[in-house]
Amino acid sequence: MAIFNLNVNGEMHQVDVDPSTPILWVLRDNLNLVGTKYGCGIAMCGSCTIHLDGEAVRSCTLPVFMVGDRAVTTIEGLSENGDHPVQKAWLEHDVPQCGYCQAGQIMTATALLKENRKPSDADIEAAMEGNICRCGTYTRIKAAIKTASKSRRI
Repeated sequence: MAIFNLNVNGEMHQVDVDPSTPILWVLRDNLNLVGTKYGCGIAMCGSCTIHLDGEAVRSCTLPVFMVGDRAVTTIEGLSENGDHPVQKAWLEHDVPQCGYCQAGQIMTATALLKENRKPSDADIEAAMEGNICRCGTYTRIKAAIKTASKSRRI
C-alpha cells in the first residue's frame, strides 16, 4: 500500500491503495465517484473514460501510480449541475438509452471538442471509435457532438 495525493475534479484527495490499482477502482471504491463505469477491464469499450489533464484516457487499465500530480476529471466533475454543453446536447438528441456507456461517451466527446471546436464527421468518428454503445445510438451521439460544438462554453 502507498499514499497518493490525487487532484480529482478540482479537489485534493489522499488515498492509501496498492500502487497498481487502476484509477477506476480508486475513483469508485475509495472516492465514491461511481459515474465512471467498469465495462471490459481491458481499455477497449470506453465506459471508463475520464480526463487526465484534459485528455480522454481509459481508467480501467491506468494504475494510480501513473496519475502523479495530473488533474483527473470524472463525469461528476464535468459540470456541477449537468449543464455542460455536451451533456445538454446529449439530452436534446435523446442519446441515452440504457445509459451505461454514456459517461465514457460524454468524456470522450468533451475531450474531442476541447481539441477540435469544429470536428468533421470523420473527426467525430475517429475520436469516438472504440467507445462502444450496445444500444447503437451512434447517429444521435454524432448529432449531439455537432450541436455541442456550436456552444461557446466548450
